Amino acid sequence: MNQKTKTDIIKANPIADGLASFRDTLLSRCKDAQLPCSAASLNQLHNDVLKDLSVDLVTTLLSHPASRTLPSAGRGRTLLGDLSKLNLTIDSGDFDVKGLIPLFSAVFTGAPDEVVWDNVYAVVTESTPSPRLVPFLSQTSYLHTISSFVNSSEQRKHVDAVLKGELGSIYVGVSGFYEAYFGGLEGLEDAAATVFRRCHDGHNPLFTDKGWRNWPETAKEKEVLDWLSAWVDSIRNIANEQGFAIPPDRMFLAQPHRSLEGSTADRKIDLGIVRASGAASEKYHWSQVLVIGELKSNPKEDLSSKTWRDLGRYAREVLTTQDSRRFALGFTLCGSTMRLWEFDRIGAIASSSFDIHKDGLAFVSAMLGFLRMNDDELGYDPSIMFTSDGRRFIKITRNGQSENLILDSLIRRSPCIAGRATTCWKAHREGDKSCAPLVIKDSWQYPEREVEGELLQEATEKGVIYVARYYYHETVHVNGQVDSVCDNIRKGLDITQSTNYRPIRPEGSASDITDKGGIGRPINAGCKRSSSHSGATLLPNKRICSRSPCNGGRDSAVQNRVHRRVIIRDCYESLLIKTGLLQGDISTGNLIINENNAFLIDLDLAIRENREQPSGARGKTGTRAFMAIGLLLGEKHSFMHDLESFFWVLFWICIHFSGEAEKVLSRVVPEFDKWNYVSMDELAKLKKGTIAHEGDFIRLVNDNFTDYYQHSGLG
Repeated sequence: MNQKTKTDIIKANPIADGLASFRDTLLSRCKDAQLPCSAASLNQLHNDVLKDLSVDLVTTLLSHPASRTLPSAGRGRTLLGDLSKLNLTIDSGDFDVKGLIPLFSAVFTGAPDEVVWDNVYAVVTESTPSPRLVPFLSQTSYLHTISSFVNSSEQRKHVDAVLKGELGSIYVGVSGFYEAYFGGLEGLEDAAATVFRRCHDGHNPLFTDKGWRNWPETAKEKEVLDWLSAWVDSIRNIANEQGFAIPPDRMFLAQPHRSLEGSTADRKIDLGIVRASGAASEKYHWSQVLVIGELKSNPKEDLSSKTWRDLGRYAREVLTTQDSRRFALGFTLCGSTMRLWEFDRIGAIASSSFDIHKDGLAFVSAMLGFLRMNDDELGYDPSIMFTSDGRRFIKITRNGQSENLILDSLIRRSPCIAGRATTCWKAHREGDKSCAPLVIKDSWQYPEREVEGELLQEATEKGVIYVARYYYHETVHVNGQVDSVCDNIRKGLDITQSTNYRPIRPEGSASDITDKGGIGRPINAGCKRSSSHSGATLLPNKRICSRSPCNGGRDSAVQNRVHRRVIIRDCYESLLIKTGLLQGDISTGNLIINENNAFLIDLDLAIRENREQPSGARGKTGTRAFMAIGLLLGEKHSFMHDLESFFWVLFWICIHFSGEAEKVLSRVVPEFDKWNYVSMDELAKLKKGTIAHEGDFIRLVNDNFTDYYQHSGLG
């Protein structure tokens, strides 16, 4: 059942006063314990009290009509079954009732129905035992990310479902967030204090003990945007007058009804800060967006996962269109409640929320910080530099000699937030009169994985044919340290100090990543079981759950990624025979094909044929449209699967590519677009149906192959 249907069910069955009696019970228990009647007091209630409250709440939810229609969080039919099992789990005494406190809090504060049900799903998911993992521990499970979409219209309903799984755990209220991203900004503390002081001056000050002047009490979108635009102008003027210069190209953008250029589908942004030329009629491009913002009128929507995913869509566009962007910063403003955000290659984290009227200095500090940040602080890659004539280059040391590699053009940028985020540029060595072409590939890899550059180097040294030739590889360093998400981009922040952190269970999960998404909860990709291996013995859990902590201890749900760079210069049986490597990810993005030659250009998911256990990485992404049917069903990876993937790549090209003159695969065919987002089981069935009957396959070819391939003899 899709998210739209779920939302419709919630709207059609409002909670209304259905939890009023339980809310009264909560108040009564707080008074009995002589505690303040607030959500914060819930943590101080005795476990026995919390257990009784848990049973009361679940019983109340069981009687609500929505629970009989909302989909199950697991393998059941509806949420009713999940809640019934939860009641038994609570009664057994094996369940930590503290896990229900976020749900209690949502009920206590009268949060929107969507937030309440989101918390219900979080609780029932936590209480559901993990299904057994597949016996194949010599390979890593697949993750479904937006970067695996090919020739897709990227409709929002499909993108949102995958984005939810891609982002995985979102941690909010992370201790030290402001200090990590704003604390080191030169002169910000003095500038903010001075500007805020000036806001109190005059007969009609900008800020009083009641808050900011002229704030629209209804907090309607247009009114707030108009107010913010005027407020930013005032703050900019004060800062400049006081000698705290703001770059003149930093502009506040408030055009929620105008699409920005540069995205596959029409995408708008509520508000943000852009790098602008100053032209009054300028139409903005996603590549100009420096800071993203999302606006909601209701302060309670600060807790809504929908608000966070809306901001996540903007982050994806920014990270996709800006090929040197390592991370993106942003903010949400729900009513007068503000929260600061950071999106990177393992997901998203956020600060604690604050009220801009009660903490005016924090508001000034945040907005001034956004306006005054340099490119490095905004998330751009400082290892990509500029020559005196404006050309971009990277510096490497190869064979003891320093080389500058000029970036000529972008070849490909993966359109995702969390994931490998592979970026490829065409380049050449500065001073090389022949301008021999090189390809520079940047990606964010799990540190547990074998280094792709070393695999390419080995393939080159062993004389493997039809594989791109190795030139150089490195782990990128920024500010003198390895450029990893946890230690460098997130500045070592401890996600266990977030307000919604929950330790993960020691067991793995075999649930499909597209089926469950969470806030402050782990999303585990699953390997599906082959019917011929259902009785195999599992290895110990410590091998299943080998994780690299992101400052969250051994139970951390967040796994680190490291920024790696590979440079190649000049394809399959030879790869396996000479090096013992299985490629692992055959796709249009990993092959260069023409009439005379074909080259394999990507080994970042390659594995050694004789590997005895998984790498320990959380998962691997791949282009699912090209995956072999057996892999979709969980079979152990073999070279035969890679050969089948070559078939699906050629099949896909014949449907979507129209000839030599076309430089991009731009055709979208609805029948095959859904291969990007359906479940792995359903995709396996679709592929089986495609090739099961020769006559049907020939008809499909005649109906769907482009004229170019029909006339080439392939149709």
